Amino acid sequence: MIAIIDYGSGNLRSISNAFRKIGADVQVTSSPEFLNESDALVLPGVGAFGSAMAKLENLRDPIIRNIDDGKPFLGICLGLQVLLSESQESPGVRGLDVIKGEVVRIPPGNKVPHMGWNQLVPRRDSPLLEGVEEEYFYFVHSYHAEPADDVVVATTEYGIEMTAAIEADNVYATQFHPEKSGEAGLDILRNFREIIRR
Repeated sequence: MIAIIDYGSGNLRSISNAFRKIGADVQVTSSPEFLNESDALVLPGVGAFGSAMAKLENLRDPIIRNIDDGKPFLGICLGLQVLLSESQESPGVRGLDVIKGEVVRIPPGNKVPHMGWNQLVPRRDSPLLEGVEEEYFYFVHSYHAEPADDVVVATTEYGIEMTAAIEADNVYATQFHPEKSGEAGLDILRNFREIIRR
């Protein structure tokens, strides 16, 4: 059972439908108890860093505890960004701080938000990206993650090199939206399902 964390994000239905399309058993939930009972956690996200962290406050400890216990975790878009320590979007707001680093605004000279299809540039092997390492995926974001640790498994080019996917032990996350990225996106979700089974 995959728990999709419900904190009012706008893409809960699309991500749950995508998982169901590949035959995965999912439940959208805001229950800490259900997070503890699940086999894996998925944190989707659209919106602002600060408001997301405010809504996640009651789930912060259960999320971190489950990650620390080794449960597979997948963050998507804002769900990647809140894994980091802080964001320029919401000064003074602490992220989940699972991965050290900062989320910064896409620099001037690039159209913001970054919206559209971009190709992955693999940086190292990851089971999450198996078979789709150089495919195109759908991005929608105005900020991008700059992790302090060596966790980046793929980048993309948008005027600058930006983090596209990360892996840190049992934590996986993508800046792009697999649920909006066609068959390649479904392959990402299939890969995550296989990570859970292992």
